[in-house]
Amino acid sequence: MTIHKPSHRRRSASVIERIYLIFLGSASLTGCTTPSDPVLVTPGSAQATGDDWPHGAMVVAANPDAVRAAIDVLDRGGHAVDAAIAAHAVLGLVEPESSGLGGSAFMLVYDRATDTTVLYDGRETAPALANRDMFTIDGVELGFLERWPAGLSVGVPGTVALYKAAHDRYGEVAWSSLFSAAVRLATDGFVLTEKFVRYNARLAPVILSGDFPKAAAYLFPDGISVAAGDRVRNPEYARTVQRIANEGIDVFYRGDVARDIVARVALPPLAGTLSGVDLANYAAVARQPVCATFRENSVCSASPPSSGVAVAMIPALYDLMLTPGDVTLADKIGVFIDAQRLAYADRDHYVGDADFVEVPLGELVDPDYLEHRAGERFPPDATPTHGDPLSFEETSEAASRFSSDRSLEAAGTTHLSVIDRYGNAVSMTASVGAPFGSLRMTNGFFLNNEMSDFSVGPPMGGVSSANAIAASKRPRSSMSPTIVFDSDARPLLVTGSPGGNSIIAYTTKSILGILDWGLSAQEAADFPNIIARGESVLIEADATGGASLVEAMTARGYRVTPSSGENSGLHLIVVRHDGLEGAADSRRPGAVGRLPPAD
Repeated sequence: MTIHKPSHRRRSASVIERIYLIFLGSASLTGCTTPSDPVLVTPGSAQATGDDWPHGAMVVAANPDAVRAAIDVLDRGGHAVDAAIAAHAVLGLVEPESSGLGGSAFMLVYDRATDTTVLYDGRETAPALANRDMFTIDGVELGFLERWPAGLSVGVPGTVALYKAAHDRYGEVAWSSLFSAAVRLATDGFVLTEKFVRYNARLAPVILSGDFPKAAAYLFPDGISVAAGDRVRNPEYARTVQRIANEGIDVFYRGDVARDIVARVALPPLAGTLSGVDLANYAAVARQPVCATFRENSVCSASPPSSGVAVAMIPALYDLMLTPGDVTLADKIGVFIDAQRLAYADRDHYVGDADFVEVPLGELVDPDYLEHRAGERFPPDATPTHGDPLSFEETSEAASRFSSDRSLEAAGTTHLSVIDRYGNAVSMTASVGAPFGSLRMTNGFFLNNEMSDFSVGPPMGGVSSANAIAASKRPRSSMSPTIVFDSDARPLLVTGSPGGNSIIAYTTKSILGILDWGLSAQEAADFPNIIARGESVLIEADATGGASLVEAMTARGYRVTPSSGENSGLHLIVVRHDGLEGAADSRRPGAVGRLPPAD
């Protein structure tokens, strides 16, 4: 169904008339005055002002080509959903180490005309023949490095189905037009980033092992690695995306692309069981997001099988745990650490695919439980355990439903944020699992290895993990696209990040940075990352201000591990009273683009 344009939408002027120069930082992209070339910052911040909506539109994503594609769609009157699809189709080409057609995504959509917020779940599903012992060979449990490139690790891709489900509900421009930028770039060539090449180099021994001939030919033509700055073409990707544009998603889930996916998964190492029936039966699901209150605001994020409940919990716990004496930034960081430890413990224990296990989602964000949980103070060097949200005032067996979790999550992920000219917003996080997924390539894209996100191994004490493998089940994810709403239920912050399990910490850092620590969008993105899951606290020592935080938190008794090379890629948009403020995390490639209000 296509939603008719509400009365507050007005015809847009041309891109040339409406794209203004944005430059805050040390680098800009020049010569950007054509419809396919909005002016961007890479990385950096931008502000847009206007009257009416009154803030115009903004897109923040991991690649300038993706942002250009989204801006072009918005200028043609597209919904934020249209722009997100166009941007991600480009990201699947230019950033295949992070996400793509062969992976999964979660898209959180706020639609201003209907004043509704919906989560689209495009997470992979396990093949029908999957079982809890599938990663145990001859009685030995496979390690992550063995599971990573295995055919057994490929789940049914969900991103393309998510595109269609979201566009059917919100699309304002033709489906076939959303993929033109991706087709053009795949045909004419795109420029490789240092990040792409860095991952390529790290994985070279496996890529060149002989098991992945298509990946080797693409990433190491003539046996030599591609280099940053090279212009690369991917005609197979162009054909695949053009067929999806022209023929719809059946070509992917029921046609010859589906047959090629099945054939590629069935090859060694460790051939998988994914079938044509698995692909044909796949459906993206519309779900209610999970929300919790932070002061006068509502923090809404991805519900199970993803982990946005922890993102919703942390700011609420943080606020409840603050005392009148917590006035310095170091004081507040200590409280942030404690709130993370509690929320991560609950998330790790309770969250799985809610279509298969009973996740106490409402209870985890219930104000009474959050207040109780905030009062469970642990020493700084302790490892907090999960709570019992079903009966926290008396003895209950609810917490014993699941055993402890042993999931591992890789960092092959991307995030994009969009606000369109009509006030609609999208926060979208997408992944292929590990960098380049399973390294299995077909039809120009890489297949995921997200089955590795399940908790593997036998039940502990006869009790399974909430995230245990089961046929047709969706593995738990840390992807947490998030929108924060103000007291009038209007979008205030659109945020999210890649980064495996640390996504939760990265995303909540941006929320507290904006809403409590008085930081700009760029300052919040670039603030040292602090991850408090389990027994140790990781603090990004090589970020500006990180070394002093390591010292301060160590002095408070936390078991601090200085970290470097944190993998965050926060892309956020803040709605200020005088306009939109966007930022791309300086740790990864990123770009900000905007359009002023329509006339």
